[in-house]
Amino acid sequence: MTTETTPNTSTGKAAPLPTSQSAAVPANGKRRRALLIVLTIAVVAGAAWAAYYLLVARWHQDTDDAYVQGNVVSITPQTLGTVVAINADDGMRVNAGQVLVQLDPNDAKVALEQAQANLAATVRQVRGLYSSVDSAQADIAAREVALAQARADVARRSGLVASGAVSAEELAHAQTQLQAMEAALAGSRGQLARSHALVDATTVSNQPQVQAAAAQLRQAYLNEQRTAIVAPVAGFVAKRSVQLGQRVQPGVTLMAVIPLHQVWVDANFKETQLHNLRLGQPVKLRADMYGDGIEFDGKVASLGLGTGSAFALLPAQNASGNWIKIVQRVPVRITLDPKQLQAHPLRLGMSMAVDVGVRDQDLPVLPATAPTQPVLATDAYAKQLHDADAMITTLIEANLPGNKR
Repeated sequence: MTTETTPNTSTGKAAPLPTSQSAAVPANGKRRRALLIVLTIAVVAGAAWAAYYLLVARWHQDTDDAYVQGNVVSITPQTLGTVVAINADDGMRVNAGQVLVQLDPNDAKVALEQAQANLAATVRQVRGLYSSVDSAQADIAAREVALAQARADVARRSGLVASGAVSAEELAHAQTQLQAMEAALAGSRGQLARSHALVDATTVSNQPQVQAAAAQLRQAYLNEQRTAIVAPVAGFVAKRSVQLGQRVQPGVTLMAVIPLHQVWVDANFKETQLHNLRLGQPVKLRADMYGDGIEFDGKVASLGLGTGSAFALLPAQNASGNWIKIVQRVPVRITLDPKQLQAHPLRLGMSMAVDVGVRDQDLPVLPATAPTQPVLATDAYAKQLHDADAMITTLIEANLPGNKR
């Protein structure tokens, strides 16, 4: 070990100084500088994090417990039949009103023809009811003339009985004939009233019997039309289970159509994150399928009205026994930009990362008004009854005299 010397006041000689003590001074200085640097970095990092939180982070709520959801439109038959054609398979795109499955239409066509014949026959029968009114009126007029003649005969014979020109027996026969005429006239008037009751305040087209036959024709026409099972909405086919030749019953699911342009995201936020969430707040979303390079824009559409456990088949009962508090999650629905969905389509059940901007706190938590229009609607079946009504009108006009109603 090397030593250094120092002056000794008692002897006048230099005393040795350990080298480690002389090196301790610069070593402590380096340590202080290192600690100062670390402290400075920690203070700067803390200040940066505090600034980031105050300016940015506290205005955002995020979660990766979010999944794509959408409407799954079940395709079910409305009538009994045998499958003779399947026009779409899994993954295919279909349009609203497009025929997906065709059932055997023969039985429905026979029933439709019977309903058409029944309507035509009913129209002709009702025409007879109108004619019976005219006939009853003519019959009453004839009976009134005969009754007036019988009364005159009785009056004439009554004056001649006293003189002996007419016998009492002849007068009795005339009186009997008068009573018979009066009864016949009363019967004719009753028949006219019954005929009027069937046709009063009606035309052939709105007469009750014709309307009943028209309703039967509409039902038969709908049954014939429903042998062609159509897509109520545009979308993509999934979960096809129907097979050729299968005998299907009404209500059995044959396949599903998923409109991918109408999907949304259900983000499950912790209940501690819901304080600042509002309807209409902007949302940024990323899908695992596309990675961080693709970002979706959305808006908060609704805040869940209960936790997942509250709507479970067997909800939790914490009134007895041991209890451990677990932070619950509430689903928040987020709508997506349709243009972005068209450019980058999503599939049901895919995972999403959600970041909600909560800076705007003036927005409502719950909707204040009720919807004024249907949330979802289809006009794929609207034309069926329109065509049936046109057929009924044609049949009625074809069975009227001179084709006039």
